[in-house]
Amino acid sequence: MGKRSRQRQKNQTTVTMHLCVQGWGSGYADIVKENKLFEHYYKEQGLVPGGEFEQFMDAMREPLPATIRITGYKSHAKEILHCLKEKYFKDIQEVEIDGQKIEAPQPLSWYPDEQAWHTNMSRKIIRKSPLLEKFHQFLVSETESGNISRQEAVSMIPPLLLKIESHHKILDMCAAPGSKTAQLIEMLHSDMDVPFPEGFVIANDVDNKRCYLLVHQAKRLNSPCIMVVNHDASCIPTLKIDVDGQKDILFYDRILCDVPCSGDGTLRKNIDVWKKWTTSNSLHLHGLQLRIAVRGVEQLAVGGRMVYSTCSLNPIEDEAVIAALLEKSEGALELADGSADLPGLKWMPGVTSWKLMTKEGQWYADWSEVPNHRHTQIRPTMFPPTDTEKLASMHLERCMRILPHHQNTGGFFVAVLVKKAPMPWNKRYPKVLPSKHTLIQWMIRLSGKVDREAEEEATKGASSAQETTAKQDGACGPPASKKMRLFVSLCASFYDLSPNFPKLNVLTRTHDGKKRHLYMVSKELRNVLINNSERMKVINTGVKVWSRNSDGEEFGCAFRLAQEGIYTLQPYIRSRIIRVSVEDIKVLLTQENPFLSKLEDDAHAQAKKMVMGSIVLKYIPNPNNPAEPQCPIQLCGWRGKTSIRAFVPRNERFHYLRLLGVEVFRDKQGVGAEKGRGGEKEGKEEVEDAAEKDAGEEGAVENETKLDLENGEENRSSEPKKQAGD
Repeated sequence: MGKRSRQRQKNQTTVTMHLCVQGWGSGYADIVKENKLFEHYYKEQGLVPGGEFEQFMDAMREPLPATIRITGYKSHAKEILHCLKEKYFKDIQEVEIDGQKIEAPQPLSWYPDEQAWHTNMSRKIIRKSPLLEKFHQFLVSETESGNISRQEAVSMIPPLLLKIESHHKILDMCAAPGSKTAQLIEMLHSDMDVPFPEGFVIANDVDNKRCYLLVHQAKRLNSPCIMVVNHDASCIPTLKIDVDGQKDILFYDRILCDVPCSGDGTLRKNIDVWKKWTTSNSLHLHGLQLRIAVRGVEQLAVGGRMVYSTCSLNPIEDEAVIAALLEKSEGALELADGSADLPGLKWMPGVTSWKLMTKEGQWYADWSEVPNHRHTQIRPTMFPPTDTEKLASMHLERCMRILPHHQNTGGFFVAVLVKKAPMPWNKRYPKVLPSKHTLIQWMIRLSGKVDREAEEEATKGASSAQETTAKQDGACGPPASKKMRLFVSLCASFYDLSPNFPKLNVLTRTHDGKKRHLYMVSKELRNVLINNSERMKVINTGVKVWSRNSDGEEFGCAFRLAQEGIYTLQPYIRSRIIRVSVEDIKVLLTQENPFLSKLEDDAHAQAKKMVMGSIVLKYIPNPNNPAEPQCPIQLCGWRGKTSIRAFVPRNERFHYLRLLGVEVFRDKQGVGAEKGRGGEKEGKEEVEDAAEKDAGEEGAVENETKLDLENGEENRSSEPKKQAGD
């Protein structure tokens, strides 16, 4: 390490925070990045290789590099990467700030396909260069569009180790704020030609307010396969589903168990942890972490994988939880070896011995040493197993601990568990109990007495109870009205939806009055919804596919297409599609309401044959012209009397223009566009705000989202057979 680098570390050791309120003075005292108890504790635990402890502590005091991840959900990911590498990263290499060259972003060596990058550029540096400001605007805009996620590097590891496939049923137990959840969704949608993957993600968090952060993250990805629920992860309810006409318990193929922790691996970004850190944090959290992990493996399918992770380096929160879980499982669980799954990632193997220290500095190496008055704070599961043979069979060395100084990251712990057999206390899976209403019906029939009055009363009571619970839990309400079904039928006719269009997957979020938006969920999520209205508190699910148009009836359909759900819905649409070129898209995204004649001849001819109303604008890449985007683009639009327009939110407009080689940036005058790939000068035309507002309108998410399933009361035997892509 050079002299300048060492000096920079010393300068950054102390961070001063000021309370800038007139007349209040400096406010907070200096926060010093030093905690003697922390250093003493981790030196004694021996988690850091010999001779590296000073490097470890120096890295902890350094600011954390910013990291971004290009989402793999859309086929646009390669185009975004091309744009980053060929435009912004190349330009950054030429920038000098105060006589010093800026270090260009570098890919994370262990993340597949160069889809994750890190940079040491601070906000202060970014503000000093107009070119870097454009890069910053690009990142912000693409983040809001869901094409880039700002996420800490080590946080990206657990979803990769889950090895997600498109058919997997996934539970994210402690999901907020949702960066890992977004990765799970992206992996489900790795094949963009499948609008409805068989799998889904149920993302849970105990904090109702944090659930809405989760909703915000998930909604950027516009997936019909995500549901956000609000439960205590340690007692998250067992759900049931229909399997071949029979009720069965839902077991998950993959579970992400990223538990609440003391967070001492985040010292580089959360500097207040330096002052607050104490060993009692881990002692208080160990029990909760173990309960959540136990609940997770109970709901894991045999053969499934669960990843347990924390942003803590403390063995009490890490190996101790895993060891206790393995011991409880009596062989039903096995630690998987993930050493080959992320080539390029440097990590330390899990430890097999550790000690426990109280906040007063008292050490205990074994449960037998703990005095009785400490038994309420310290538990036997916090210590390593004393049976050396049992300890060896656990293979705790397969756990992975990421240390900050090895690859300039935060600190992290991760372990992959595979379920080999049912948990010993679940050898006989609990039977799914029928509803109260069904029990009464069975009792009536078994007795041989058909008491119509009693049966009607039972039906009425069960219906009332179900409706009350649905209102309280914010889950699925009564089935949709006939009027609602009529709307879907009209949409089906107007857009000529294919016969395999899954009408049963359409839902609305209001019981009464006019339906403003129609949403879609995948078939498997619908199965979960209709069978668990009394068990789940649903916060949000479904992707918006249609929005009410005030004058829609005049144009053949009361609902126009919504950009959020176009990639889900379009595979089923067989009419009202206009195939457009790159130049057509540039016109549509930069001009407010262009005349039909502004389109190129082919698109103009298609539009002239079409009646007024909602349309799909579809670009299909030409592999023989690599200068143009090599990914499909689908936009919602409106064919007017003499004009045509695109209903696309602002940031998505910017995104698509960038894909077309048009540099878009914001200045005080609005939106500027520079030379595109073809070298033509684009006019500086302001993107239409009215269309953005209309296209992006969602409204505040209700505190408890209520869902009406389209045709929910119909006999399930009448559902169409599963088609390709359903």
